[in-house]
Amino acid sequence: MVGSQTNPRIIAASAIVFEDPKSREVARQIECLAPSDANILIVGETGTGKELAARRLHDLSRRKSQPFVAVNCASLCESLAESELFGHQRGAFTGAHVTTAGWFEIANNGTLFLDEIGELSLNLQCKLLRVLQQREVVRVGSRQAIPIDVRLITATNVNVDKAMAAGKFREDLFYRIKVASISLPPLRERTRDIEPLARHFLKTYTEKLGMGRVELAEAAVRKLESYPWPGNIRELENVIHYALLVSKARLLTPDDLNLPAFTSENSGLTTAQPGSIQTAIAAAIDEQRPNIFEDVTRSLITIAYEKSQGNQVRAASLLGISRNTLRSHLAKLGILKGRSARQ
Repeated sequence: MVGSQTNPRIIAASAIVFEDPKSREVARQIECLAPSDANILIVGETGTGKELAARRLHDLSRRKSQPFVAVNCASLCESLAESELFGHQRGAFTGAHVTTAGWFEIANNGTLFLDEIGELSLNLQCKLLRVLQQREVVRVGSRQAIPIDVRLITATNVNVDKAMAAGKFREDLFYRIKVASISLPPLRERTRDIEPLARHFLKTYTEKLGMGRVELAEAAVRKLESYPWPGNIRELENVIHYALLVSKARLLTPDDLNLPAFTSENSGLTTAQPGSIQTAIAAAIDEQRPNIFEDVTRSLITIAYEKSQGNQVRAASLLGISRNTLRSHLAKLGILKGRSARQ
């Protein structure tokens, strides 16, 4: 079930590659856990393929012929989140013109994937806990409990232990959603996946764009493998797509990739270098400067947004946060105003 070096195992058209030893271990975990009905928490940076792993768990389970429903918790409007998840009765609130099933009901007998579960409010976490304990939902505006049979898979890119310590995530819910867990390594830690992924995206987008055969120069492959990929698989896909849009050549070179000028050796992603960010922050703390956290956050958001030329998705990927979180920061900084802040 895992790939070999000459024939990497690529799942569907969505780019989970089990070529690197770390990825093969993930594949082994998925295959072991899939047949059970255990709730599973998938952790990993933004863009590492958490939804794809969830889909793979579903496809290898006894529920594979039943619905797989994916919901991004960060995109749920707080005032309507309960209705979205658990449904509502007609007339339960302004605009509720018809009775509507929630995502739990829609996923009944199948799998419900809640991405970015750390974005749920404490109030909604409490209601989610009750649903998992009672295995039933009550629609907003109703008193009738509806039994459900759903396998829950959740995912997050935040440190749940820190969130619990800060009082932002319920400990009792954590142990409900994490019967087992799968950790997806960032792309920079599984470099043997990079080339097969790049070639997969190259084939996918040449077909979508109606182009002929396009190859990757060996130097381009080496550059891809040396880049630290803060946006992980999603960023790699965007890089290949962009290169095909701007280059008319049949051989993509390093220049066609348009990658930022830093590599895994000097990115500071693993350890901060002396005299760099860590030192500057330590000096600011020693000097007891006011608003240090706000200033650092502002610099991160502003720099990423500028380097992405205002592309919110790419800026969020560079920072390893959701687009909704980025937009919240941009609004606080006054970068998003008026109409653009509401889009």
